Amino acid sequence: MIVDLRSDTVTRPTEVMRAAIARAEVGDDVFGDDPTVLALQARVAALTGMEAALFMASGTQSNLCGMLAHCQRGDEYIVGQLAHTYRYEGGGAAVLGSIQPQPLTQDAQGQMALADIAAAIKPDDPHFARTRLLCLENTWNGQVMPHPYLAEATALARQHGLACHLDGARVFNAAAADAGPGGDVFAALQRITAYFDSVSVCFSKGLGAPVGSMLCGSKDLISRAQRVRKMVGGGMRQVGLLAAAADHALDHHVMRLHDDHALAAQLAEGLREIPGLRVRSAATNIVFVDVADGRGADLLAHLKARGIWATGLIGLRFVTHLGVDREGISRTLAAVREFFAEPGRAAAPAAAAGPY
Repeated sequence: MIVDLRSDTVTRPTEVMRAAIARAEVGDDVFGDDPTVLALQARVAALTGMEAALFMASGTQSNLCGMLAHCQRGDEYIVGQLAHTYRYEGGGAAVLGSIQPQPLTQDAQGQMALADIAAAIKPDDPHFARTRLLCLENTWNGQVMPHPYLAEATALARQHGLACHLDGARVFNAAAADAGPGGDVFAALQRITAYFDSVSVCFSKGLGAPVGSMLCGSKDLISRAQRVRKMVGGGMRQVGLLAAAADHALDHHVMRLHDDHALAAQLAEGLREIPGLRVRSAATNIVFVDVADGRGADLLAHLKARGIWATGLIGLRFVTHLGVDREGISRTLAAVREFFAEPGRAAAPAAAAGPY
């Protein structure tokens, strides 16, 4: 049995979700008559406190359509240097929309300094791109953006006439962490989205649907985004099959995000006890770990040989989700301990905490 900790994108539809997909009433979404899509869009717009919403094939498409709906050619958006919309989405805003990114340095929690944001906003002068949009991400590498920062950053943007977009690929994880076990995750979601003019919400990560994201915003913004979605090939037909999966996830997979967070905390606690490792962060369902002496690749290979999959692009990353249970976490910890116990692998002292 594989313990797949690479990402929460690897989840597969449960049998009950597959049944919901099979029962879905469908129409033609391009004609605007797929009832399951229409119902989901109305539901998610209400959940995020927005006027309207538009179903998208992916979070990348949702962010792209949102940015192109906010900005025109020659405009600029301010974004974190390591943010997904800047670093991991193929440069789509620049390539397809002629929108210039202005990336800024982020701290260990993914925050751009308010002074840096203010300094990056260009004056109204033909020498400069027109600064039009601030993009934030929550969660960021699994870490939750604190409310004071969200409030201050978006207020600063609006003082300068900027709109604010949230890449909320894992915003339900942020809301679950904000609400706490037993809290109202949906109320917490609205507390987060209230700071923004638009938000992209993903169904295919922690919520466990096979495909899909939703862009939420004003009616005017969503109307513009629908035109963009058509241009980038996102007009889908009987997509109510996928909308039904997302709807099922909203009904059944939101509160269980607390289970993912608890498993990540269990994993982090066990890893902290192993000399040679330093847990960098473990705020929600993502655990980042640094390995002393650059042996991360060796550890990943050791784990893979034992049926445990993780990634190591920016430090070792382990992601919990509905396909992982306590037994899988125990197996992972046992395999990591085995790696450091092998002859010739005596653990070096863990590296001191750096400016992450």
